[in-house]
Amino acid sequence: MIRKFKVYTIVLIIFMACSDNRTVANSSKEDAINVKVDSLIRIMTLKEKIGQMNQYNGFWDVTGPVPNGGDAEIKYEHLKNGLVGSMLSVRGAEAVRAVQKIVVEESRLGIPLIIGFDVIHGYKTLSPIPLAEAASWDLEAIETSAQVAAAEASAAGINWTFAPMVDISRDPRWGRVMEGAGEDPFLGSKIAKARVKGFQGEDLSAVNTIAACAKHFAAYGFSEAGKEYNTVDIGTSTLYNTVLPPFKAAVDADVKTLMNAFNELNGVPATANKFLLRDILKGKWGFNGFVISDWASIKEISLWGHTKDEKDAAKVAAIAGTDMDMESHIYVSQLEELVKEGIVKEDIIDDAVRRILTVKFELGLFDDPYKYCDEVREKEVVNNKSHHEAVLDVAKKSIVLLKNENQLLPLKKEGQKIALIGALASDKNSPLGSWRIASKDNTGVSVLEGMQNYKGNTLIYKKGADVSVGETHFVNELTINETDKSEFDEAVEAAKNADVVVMVLGEHGFQSGEARSRTEIDLPGVQQELLEEVYKVNKNIVLVLNNGRPLTINWADKHIPTIVEAWQLGTQSGNAIAQVLYGDYNPSGKLPMTFPRNVGQIPIYYNYKNTGRPVADKTNPNLVFWSHYSDVENTPLYPFGHGLSYTTFKYSNLKLNKTSFKMDEEVQVSVDVTNTGEFKGKEVVQLYIRDLVASTTRPVKELKGFELIEFEVGETKTIKFTLNKEILGFYDNEGNFIIESGDFVVFVGGSSYTSLHTSFVLN
Repeated sequence: MIRKFKVYTIVLIIFMACSDNRTVANSSKEDAINVKVDSLIRIMTLKEKIGQMNQYNGFWDVTGPVPNGGDAEIKYEHLKNGLVGSMLSVRGAEAVRAVQKIVVEESRLGIPLIIGFDVIHGYKTLSPIPLAEAASWDLEAIETSAQVAAAEASAAGINWTFAPMVDISRDPRWGRVMEGAGEDPFLGSKIAKARVKGFQGEDLSAVNTIAACAKHFAAYGFSEAGKEYNTVDIGTSTLYNTVLPPFKAAVDADVKTLMNAFNELNGVPATANKFLLRDILKGKWGFNGFVISDWASIKEISLWGHTKDEKDAAKVAAIAGTDMDMESHIYVSQLEELVKEGIVKEDIIDDAVRRILTVKFELGLFDDPYKYCDEVREKEVVNNKSHHEAVLDVAKKSIVLLKNENQLLPLKKEGQKIALIGALASDKNSPLGSWRIASKDNTGVSVLEGMQNYKGNTLIYKKGADVSVGETHFVNELTINETDKSEFDEAVEAAKNADVVVMVLGEHGFQSGEARSRTEIDLPGVQQELLEEVYKVNKNIVLVLNNGRPLTINWADKHIPTIVEAWQLGTQSGNAIAQVLYGDYNPSGKLPMTFPRNVGQIPIYYNYKNTGRPVADKTNPNLVFWSHYSDVENTPLYPFGHGLSYTTFKYSNLKLNKTSFKMDEEVQVSVDVTNTGEFKGKEVVQLYIRDLVASTTRPVKELKGFELIEFEVGETKTIKFTLNKEILGFYDNEGNFIIESGDFVVFVGGSSYTSLHTSFVLN
């Protein structure tokens, strides 16, 4: 401990010598940190500065012997010599303390590490995957979910998460749609803000908060053909109006870090894209946190054909504004020489280091580098009962009722014989979803376990068929069962004698996520055949979908009376699903992403442009020269915003406070919503607009407001919205926000397919 106190005494003395005490005393906390950061930078060598820009993955058991030989020994020496600013994938209070101790007590300046980890939808106690949470449209629940994740991760020594992913995507073939909030920039922006706030809290220095990281900047969700790591080619209107708004919302919410995307944009890899990083993010938006590359994305700049070697890649990435290198090892090996040669200015290095050190000060790591390393707190916080209650709450809210013909749901609580079919119904691992690195396998509550809590019915479980074959691990591809139907007969026999059949089908939890793109997004393997065989003997089927992306389920939509979108809901998955099936929770979720009829419709999304030939010629309907397919209708299977309830809602009396407005006036919108069914329930009341004529063409509908409201049976409530110029405007092709006069249509309803509308003029 002598070394630790020695280091901090030296640093504090330098701060005092380099600072005007009166200025620090009279300044804000931010100003005080700036003074300390500048003072520290002045005594750092160039090599030490570059070290702060270097992040290594955990490369040995830090509680065991030190590395001896090879790359691991070099990394260990870098830690001791202050040439590492961050570590990722080191977790657990004991392990983090051990690695933090090396840099704090053995390096010259003792600058603490920032410890990063992929806390995507929870640490040990898992919430639903982010796409599922987005289906709740419940911003408070989403924020609470992030708070739970932050509390557990921080108790395990982590102080920085690589989340939220705020990429907008219109292509469900892309596996990472499970990690985001869907297709809409307005909803995505609201959720981005909620997640940042949940992770970071009101005080970043509090022991139960962690720094957030908005990713992937930018346009990663528009990878061509939905293929992972692919190129992106979009227009500036799409960039400014669809891709960037959630990132801007995260920056406005004071997100501390951003991560580069793997794709290129306008022919320049995002990691080296000065237009994105310097001009927009750090320039126009005034972002003062730091930017980290994605895994080895600086090294990959050369593979794109943008640079000739690693030295050139280090140059363009640093100049563009990438502040920290994740696992490329390029900054630490190349930047010093580039600066000494005058190719990269030291001011660029100083700017990056200033940003990194500022976040470390804001986290309180300089006050106590071991503040996140309390093993007693770790045991108390991780898997806390209150956390399980919180993730159960958001899991129930994330379930979407797609169909409920003949009112098969809610299930009766007694007197029914229920056949539960599907390997996913008893699975305790798949429901945890992808991106849950710290969790333990098979810790999810299965649907079978959840339904067994209800004792009044006869419940018979039959697997029917496996989804996958062999061991399944996060880093491995799954082998899907394409042939084994040996247990079909048992499932069919159970279905014959049941009053209701509940079938749990869908994707395994590791079929979506990074590097898990699919060209076919139907039910994998033999599950579709199993569904059809069961249907032949019993048509009273409740289909429960477990999946990480929208699926093509045309046959099921035509034949199965009740379909529940239950996603992958995390630790409390089975309990949440059972409580919805039995009516203890009335489903209120709405789709954050459109379900296509088939992959040929992709990309399909609600806020499309009208085109010059939007509909058939009514005077000659036999003509084919309009925008459509010849083999399937234009409409999706289930539209954005769709979701039913066990009750029903009626919308009426849509009003504006007047019909003509000036630019600086607010448009007041009101609508009456009545619960016309037999259950108490919640409804997401959605408001859309259409700008009929604009200098840049606008979509046929754009979500611009929503309210999640609970209604008693028979209750009518008047829901009010306010539209101002910030809501009615848009970005031109140069990125300028503009508001134009003209005619607007306002739609209000329970999905993007609402037809209830009125109009006004903006002068």
